Amino acid sequence: MVLRVLRVALHVGFALLLAVGAVRVLATDTTPATRACSLALAAVLAAVYLLGTLWENRHARGLAPDPSRYSRRWLALVVVLWLALMALHPDFSWLAFPLFFLQLHLLRTRTALVAIAGLTVVVVGAQWAHAGQPTLAAAIGPVLGAAFAVVMGFAYRALYEEGVNQRRALDELRRTRTALATEQHRAGVLAERERLARDIHDTLAQGFSSIVLVSRSARAALDAGDTALAAERLETVAATASENLGEARDFVRGLSAGNAEAAAGALAGRFTRLCAATERTARAAGTRLDCRFREDGEPQALPTDVSSALLRAAQSCLANVLAHAGASRAVLSLGYLAGEVTLDVYDDGAGFDPAAVPTRPRADGTGFGLAGLSARVGALGGSVEIESAPGEGTVVAVRIPLSAENLPPGDLPTEDGHG
Repeated sequence: MVLRVLRVALHVGFALLLAVGAVRVLATDTTPATRACSLALAAVLAAVYLLGTLWENRHARGLAPDPSRYSRRWLALVVVLWLALMALHPDFSWLAFPLFFLQLHLLRTRTALVAIAGLTVVVVGAQWAHAGQPTLAAAIGPVLGAAFAVVMGFAYRALYEEGVNQRRALDELRRTRTALATEQHRAGVLAERERLARDIHDTLAQGFSSIVLVSRSARAALDAGDTALAAERLETVAATASENLGEARDFVRGLSAGNAEAAAGALAGRFTRLCAATERTARAAGTRLDCRFREDGEPQALPTDVSSALLRAAQSCLANVLAHAGASRAVLSLGYLAGEVTLDVYDDGAGFDPAAVPTRPRADGTGFGLAGLSARVGALGGSVEIESAPGEGTVVAVRIPLSAENLPPGDLPTEDGHG
């Protein structure tokens, strides 16, 4: 806006000074031929100047080609017309002031300074010729005007360059903001995919795995002619499929299975049912697994994401016990401590080397369980520790901190661990 006002003021000043010169020509005692020539040259100068400013304005709005290749020729024509006018009448010498700005704007700095000095000498000479003798006043005015024009021209150029730099900075900021938004969107999509992968692995995939395992057992019972055992195992398949259907509907509704588990004590009931379902699945598969749940500390309401993470951890660990451990006994231990909640999953199975656990899923989609569990719990500021060795069973210990920010009001833990 400042630059626009300065440019408009420059053009208006040129027009006013040209009009003042024309009025002075008419007001002073000049010959008719001088008047006619002066007014005609003034009209031509006004037309040439207006043509150049209009072209530049249309170019700024994207309506005309760049006039910069013709700018010096245009300036030279304006100066020549002005010199001719000043030769006819000295009052046109004041047009030198806006011409100083044009030269600073269109010419290189050194060239512009030389041109301004030359125009200043011409104006001083014209003033002296008009006065009939050299005077100090006739020299001081043009020199001070030239100096002021140079200072203002440099200030204008500094404002212009600052405006250009600000536009470049804004353009860079917009590009950076767009790139950041794109990256954030991409990161959000990846995080959501990872979350869904963990949920599907810990719920639907484990359920399907149980269905496949029990279905094979039912087929074996049918092949052996034991229809009662086959029917019992098919009932287990139906129950597991029903649970999986419920999980799938929760996903479609954008809900998690932990939404109903926030109330104190509700999570314990879900763990008890999970142990019973695990025993039923193991029995249907032809193995014996004693799964028990125990609770330590005073139960307290948990945030949805915490209770969901604990439930998914228990589901994932018990599914691994069924699929890989060959255990006869498993224990889920839920503990409420001061400032944290814990879940320990123990089994007396074959055990394994924790160092061999993959940190990323395998190409066939397996190997996601413990890595996904660590990522899920880590997102809540918790940790997962695994203690195991071949032939010595396994303990998976989950720890999730409970801060004042993520506990429901009225359920903040006290020093003794109770709410």
